[in-house]
Amino acid sequence: MALILDALIEILRKPTIGDIVSELTLFAAPLWIAVFVGLVVGWAWKPRWATGMVGEEKGCSDDDHQMKPRANSYGCGLQLALPSLDSLRAQIPSYLTCLMPEQIREKGEKVVDDLSPPHLVKKELVVNFDDLQNLSALVETTDGGPVWIRMMEKSTPTMSYQAWRRDPETSPPQYRTRSVFEDATPELVRDFFWDDEFRIKNKWDDMLLYQSQLEECLVTGTMTVHWVRKFPFFCSDREYTIGRRIWEVDGAYYCVTKGVPFPSLPRQNKPRRVDLYYSSWCIRSVESRRGDGQKTACEVLLFHYEDMGIPWELAKLGVRQGMWGCVKKVESGLRSYQAARKSGEPLSRYAEIAQINTKISSGRLRSLGSINDTSEDIVDAEKEKEKEKEKEKEKPWGSNLPKFLIVGGAVALACTLDRGLLTKAVIFGVARRFAKIGRSL
Repeated sequence: MALILDALIEILRKPTIGDIVSELTLFAAPLWIAVFVGLVVGWAWKPRWATGMVGEEKGCSDDDHQMKPRANSYGCGLQLALPSLDSLRAQIPSYLTCLMPEQIREKGEKVVDDLSPPHLVKKELVVNFDDLQNLSALVETTDGGPVWIRMMEKSTPTMSYQAWRRDPETSPPQYRTRSVFEDATPELVRDFFWDDEFRIKNKWDDMLLYQSQLEECLVTGTMTVHWVRKFPFFCSDREYTIGRRIWEVDGAYYCVTKGVPFPSLPRQNKPRRVDLYYSSWCIRSVESRRGDGQKTACEVLLFHYEDMGIPWELAKLGVRQGMWGCVKKVESGLRSYQAARKSGEPLSRYAEIAQINTKISSGRLRSLGSINDTSEDIVDAEKEKEKEKEKEKEKPWGSNLPKFLIVGGAVALACTLDRGLLTKAVIFGVARRFAKIGRSL
């Protein structure tokens, strides 16, 4: 710096203005050459955000509006006169990107408005607004489906549980459960159900053998994940490609997960891929059963069904036998997750994505949807049985003849075959289904 100042002083000491100007020109020429070379090199090595400064991108390209693979998924940002945050994320190391704000944050979490402008998210995502409407209708029992029949009701000192089932005519049995966890926040429970890394590490879901993330969108929080689940010894393992997304509706979290096609992941003979899969939650705070009027408990309404490729009657038997044991493992896993978060354990990638929620009000959801106002009742299985008995008494004995023939044949077949309890359970289950048909003849 001192040498430059000395050179400038020597130039200014020249006797004439012409000499000073000529000397300054010669002095500044190398600097101007360096600036010009820098501009040429910088334009040749042009970062992606530079195109937004000159108006070359008016939004996401056709390639960009698809969800990116995990390795280079950065979502689409608003293209303004300045570099977008999402494009800047791509230019810096990944371990620093978590320090950058994402869109609009409330309470430390990212939320984005639903029905975003077309230039923000062009692609029809694998989980969309229709899925939110379907889940909302299930929560409000306005979906027009069959009546839910109560299966069980159990509790522990820190959790209560209820389960219902219904049997559509052309699809697998559907299950609705209500779990209330004491001293748990909706945000923690939301992250817990999304965190596949913790599922594997903690083994609270001991059926999950393998998980990986296939795609992600940092604008909407939509993910596609790959699962392989362990099935009983008489079945091969099952493979799933699952789409996920979370909406925040007036403080409640509507978490949709469903089977989605993923052509770039080829099918295999083993494990067998499950195409029809649906498992979604509504997570919200409720009053504690301690009766203190404080909303310190968390309610989880779960809706689940899948076509696993085994007889539905057999699947119903297995679900009923293992349901309560599975729920107790879920609570144990949640308490372990709660302790890990309190100890400062860093968030997994799945938990980070779980905090990217699409925010919408319940009023707007109702105005945009066409939800049937007719609510379906949830009834007890015992009441249904009593109604069936009353109908049987009203019918003449001859009308029950098809039922007796079918059930009697099943008993004879089950006693003839020495294939164990499982085979007999399947035979009786199928016979019972045909007996229902016989009663209507």
